[in-house]
Amino acid sequence: MAPLLNVFTSLYNEVIGFLGIQPLIDMYKSGDYSSLHTLQGIENSVGPVIPLLLIIEIVRAAFYKRFKVIDYKVQFFTYVFNRFAGQFLAIAATAFCIGLFEKYAVIKTSFTWYWLIYGYIVWELAHFVYHFCAHKVRLLWCLHSTHHAPQAMNLSVTYAHFILEAPYADVVRTSICILLGVNPALLFFIMFIDGTWGAFIHIGENVLKDGRLGFMNKIILTPSHHRVHHARNPLYMDTNFCNLLNIWDRVFGTLEDENKKIPIEYGITRKMNPNNFWDVYFGEIIALAKDVYHAPGLKNKMLYIFMPPGWSHTGEHKTARVVRNEYLQKAKRPQAVFEESN
Repeated sequence: MAPLLNVFTSLYNEVIGFLGIQPLIDMYKSGDYSSLHTLQGIENSVGPVIPLLLIIEIVRAAFYKRFKVIDYKVQFFTYVFNRFAGQFLAIAATAFCIGLFEKYAVIKTSFTWYWLIYGYIVWELAHFVYHFCAHKVRLLWCLHSTHHAPQAMNLSVTYAHFILEAPYADVVRTSICILLGVNPALLFFIMFIDGTWGAFIHIGENVLKDGRLGFMNKIILTPSHHRVHHARNPLYMDTNFCNLLNIWDRVFGTLEDENKKIPIEYGITRKMNPNNFWDVYFGEIIALAKDVYHAPGLKNKMLYIFMPPGWSHTGEHKTARVVRNEYLQKAKRPQAVFEESN
């Protein structure tokens, strides 16, 4: 009986941990709500919002008979795998970078509202750099592709990441922010805001049909923009790299609004089985290993590692830039209105 009880206890703890409601339970039991006046208390209160929205999304899909297990299965396995394999890696990477680079910061900032504006602009730049490189460097794409593999958009996609992507992302983002003087406490606050919004923008059409959020679509990056980012349509490839503020996508010309005449096709361009955990998780690494193995000469082997996905030593490149430019050139031809289905 005891082993069975332990199983249920462990399962209960995992569910509570996923929902992020343990701090709220402890606060209710103690009757002490003073923590709500602190930043940590606010974070604990907001934390359960995304898991709750995910549950609402699933229940609503089931009610309208739109629920498909395959839309959530691989993301669930990925979450479980990452949960047990390396939940502390990203935190350790962030702490390491703060300790290493803080003394080299070009300026000193503090936890104030005006430095929050500066810090968030710097954070979005750092996020853009990490995210852009994740799409443009084949080795880094191997880490990021797991997040793009799902062929349906819903909140479970926010949990679908390769185990090493979070440490890589936080090393890049934290290093840039700390070197540019973002106060560590301010950085963690920004990470909290950005993480919450970054999860929300994966919300599916079962809950939010039109993800453009009205006039907000002109000001920030909305769920609509992020749906575009997850698309494999040629027009949408490698766009919308920022998370909340679209400033750097505007600066670097990667901002792309959703075109309602072009239905979004989610997933990646490599032929794969999106319902196979091993293919989703390790498929790009295996594909890269094969390309490196068959490439002639050391130079070409190295280029396959560091050039964008789709690069070929034969010159027959199928990178996102090439495919998108070909699409745009074809769309400009005057003889007919070019449709996506063609």
